[in-house]
Amino acid sequence: MNSRISLRIGTALALVAAPYPLAAQTISATEAQELRAQIAALKAQVQQLESRLDSAVPAAVQQGQAAPTPAGQIPAQMAQAAPVQTDSDTTVGWKGSPVFSKGGASFKVKGRIQYDAGLLRAPGSVMDRATGYSNELRRLRLGGEGQLGGGFGYKLEVELSDNKVDAVDTYISYERGKWLVTLGNQNQFQSLDELVGDTTGSVMERAAFTDAFGFERRLGLAVQYRSGIVLAQAGIFSDNIDALANSSDGPNGGDENNSYGIDGRIVLAPKFGDTQLHFGLSGHWRDLQRLAENPQRYRQRPFLHTVNSYFLNSGDIAATGENHYGVELAGSHGPLWWAGEGHWLRVRRPGLADPTFFGGYGEIGYVLTGETRSYKNGIFGGVKPANPVGNGNGGLGAWQVTLRYDYLDMNDRDIVGGTQKAYIAALVWTPIEYLRFNLNYAHINYTDAAILAGSRSNYGVNVLGWRAELDF
Repeated sequence: MNSRISLRIGTALALVAAPYPLAAQTISATEAQELRAQIAALKAQVQQLESRLDSAVPAAVQQGQAAPTPAGQIPAQMAQAAPVQTDSDTTVGWKGSPVFSKGGASFKVKGRIQYDAGLLRAPGSVMDRATGYSNELRRLRLGGEGQLGGGFGYKLEVELSDNKVDAVDTYISYERGKWLVTLGNQNQFQSLDELVGDTTGSVMERAAFTDAFGFERRLGLAVQYRSGIVLAQAGIFSDNIDALANSSDGPNGGDENNSYGIDGRIVLAPKFGDTQLHFGLSGHWRDLQRLAENPQRYRQRPFLHTVNSYFLNSGDIAATGENHYGVELAGSHGPLWWAGEGHWLRVRRPGLADPTFFGGYGEIGYVLTGETRSYKNGIFGGVKPANPVGNGNGGLGAWQVTLRYDYLDMNDRDIVGGTQKAYIAALVWTPIEYLRFNLNYAHINYTDAAILAGSRSNYGVNVLGWRAELDF
């Protein structure tokens, strides 16, 4: 009970009892009746005060004021992950991690953990240590993103991968209306599969051509325009942050690296009822400048990052630059989605014929539990469970399956880099939002493989991979 109310009640009772000493007093029937009437009136006043106090508490909560919480209990607004006001104009929300907001500014903590393991089975005559079991901490990422006000924003992420720390998305942004400008380390709009997040992809590894052709984040300035079904992206980029560091030795290191490229992508994403469609084109041009003093090389692993052996390898190519372009077709309807891409890379060589390599994939997927895979800004996202584990209703989370065909050909002109035809099946379980478990199987047929099986370069391998990943 409120201390001020208790004081008023105590004072009133003392005043009533004062004329009647407890030691020895004589109370007539009339006086006793009057005393009972006064006590009843006081009780009525107490009930009115308690009613006013009860109605005042919810109002205080609505106005952002602190309300009493029984010991050992979490306030209802925190339990429901709703924003909580910490001072006059700062709120704390929750979206997999804390989100702090004040006026037009915000900050969200970001992080990612991925544990990978795999099993590679090849013919016994393949004498390579990559065969058998392997595992790794694939990614450990920490950072944050948010808004600064006035349309300015930022993103900063660093990642421990391959036992070294790398800068990932690290940029400053400015958004005004339909325009978005980003300056810093970022993706170059190379392809749909490359831009899909590694914790929201349909399979464990991206299409073979994205790795073989050297798709990566690079330092640059990019502009995006979004209006209705149209998304247009373009930028000018130098190289990745590691290659630009002064600690990078040799003729392609530090301030000796003056390579640059121009990249662009356009997407049309019409929607008809529950059917989302995606049509994309991208083009890329790169001048290696002084990087041409060192040979270029294009290669690819057997659908497992846990192994460090490249079954496809173009060998060293004396190149001065690259031209490449890609096409994208994708869509979704309810729990069903499909996607396919083709990408051509032409390597410019002075005095020699230019080889052109090709890679592509086609996939179809289905969410067995009925959810729809998200799609936004020209990129597929993940699946949010409609009935997560632990919700009290026997939730099973979200289950999705994918079948993919992945093709890569690096044989052209005098270059014999090999070809692959991969048949991939994936099962992904998302028990709760932000947590996934990924199980993949792949059978890969090689032609002109860089790693021989005895005297043979044409053979097949089988791959089993699994991953646990947390992303917030």
